[in-house]
Order: sequence, then structure tokens, then C-alpha cells
Amino acid sequence: MKITASEVNKLRQATGAGMMDCKKALVESEGDFEKAVEVLRKKGQKVAANRADRDSTEGAVLAKVNGDQTVGVVVSVNCETDFVAKNDSYLALAQSLVDHALAFETEEAFLVSDFQGMTVAEKLTEQTGVIGEKIEIGSFKRLSAPFVGSYIHAGNKIATLVGLSAPSEKAAEVAKNVAMQAAAMNPIALNEEGVDASIIEKEIEIAKDQLRQEGKPEAMLDNIAKGKIKRFFKDNTLVNQDYIKDGKQSVAAYVESEAPGVTVTAFERAALG
Repeated sequence: MKITASEVNKLRQATGAGMMDCKKALVESEGDFEKAVEVLRKKGQKVAANRADRDSTEGAVLAKVNGDQTVGVVVSVNCETDFVAKNDSYLALAQSLVDHALAFETEEAFLVSDFQGMTVAEKLTEQTGVIGEKIEIGSFKRLSAPFVGSYIHAGNKIATLVGLSAPSEKAAEVAKNVAMQAAAMNPIALNEEGVDASIIEKEIEIAKDQLRQEGKPEAMLDNIAKGKIKRFFKDNTLVNQDYIKDGKQSVAAYVESEAPGVTVTAFERAALG
């Protein structure tokens, strides 16, 4: 049967598939639009199965905060190549997914939710067929606080969220700057209390081994190691790090100077790779 250019274009607009793929799907479905969509979806499932073992270390990491500035999400939509990740249509898909993700508390609920007439998981499979690369959610992180700010690093490789204990006149600026800090410095925890005990024990043992190699007496190791752990906390916990825009003060001190009485309550960070 004859398939018109307008029918092909309609299917292309609805699915994002290539013109030849759309024409073949319409021919196979004898011009039935809904059946043609199903043909393309099945093709996506086949491509997805063939590419299941591929690495998807490229993509776009985006953040979204609600209108009240009380809830935010960071979502990484991963693909295989930087070429695809920079494509405008791929970035539009990633943005629409992170916008949608804001309504869900878990990645599991997000993946099974309705998105453009199918589940998010099905959409990822469909787009794997359309694009020809493995497409998947690499990270899904959610944060709620009295005030939430976000930062997306240039190139969409890293995105962060920061929660503050209260809104204030400068909350948006402060939260963005601290989120930028988290993106750049990659802290392992918010503060000392957030560092896992096993990490602390490992760092103490490393410090002691270094001190033994330097010839320090065994009786002195514990006290010297404690000093090194304090330095470890300063370098690796967000509120204790030197503020990147002013190394003379910590992040906590910066926040207090700009928003007296306000503290950083949490942060989330996601990055490609």
C-alpha cells in the first residue's frame, strides 16, 4: 500500500524514529498508526537487548527544583557516546524526564510511572531503538529541605542539590554557591557525623602506617593520627571544606556570614562515569 509523506512525518514526530524506520513500520502495519508505533517499540526492545552489555558512561545529568524551593531531584540520563549526549533532541528528552521525576520519591516509582503514553522504562527502551544506543537512568537522587537550591555544571556532566535549614533573603545565592562547591570538590559527606565509621578506621590505619614509616614512636601514633583525621574531615566534608571562592573561611562560615542562623542540612551529587 502507498504510505504518504505526511503519515511518515506524523509517526516520526510522535516517536522520534528515523524517516526510513517510520516508513517501514507503517508498511509493516499496513498504514495503522498505533500498530506502527508498536512495531517501533518492539524494534527498541530488540536493540536494547542487543546493547544490554554496553557501557553507558556519557549522557546528561540535570537537576530540577520545585516552585516552592523545598524539593529537588538530580537525574542522570545515560547513553553510550558524547555525540548523542550533545544532541538537542536527547537533551530535550533528558530535561523532560527530570521534570517528570520531580513528582516521585524513588527511582522505582519513577521508572514505572506514566510518561508520554508509556512507562519511563518503556520510553528508555523505545529511545534505545530510535537512537541506536543504550539509554538508561544512571542516577536518581531526591532531596527535601526548608530551602533547596541546585547547580548544573557546564556540559551537563555533574549536577548537585543543597538543602538549607531555612529560607532567607540570600538563600538562592547561598544554596547555589554551596551546590557549586559540592560539584567541584566532591565531598564524601556533609560533616564528620556523616562519614562512615569504616572509612574513618581505614584513614586512621593509613595515617599510622605513614607515621611508622617516618619513624614516629608507637606511643605517639594515636594522638598524631587524630590530628590527621581532623584534616581529613576538613578536606572531605562539605561544611568543613575551605570555601572555593574564599579560602580564608569554611563553607559553614560562608553560609553563616551570608545567612545568619542558616545551616546546610544535606546535599546530593551525581556525575557521569
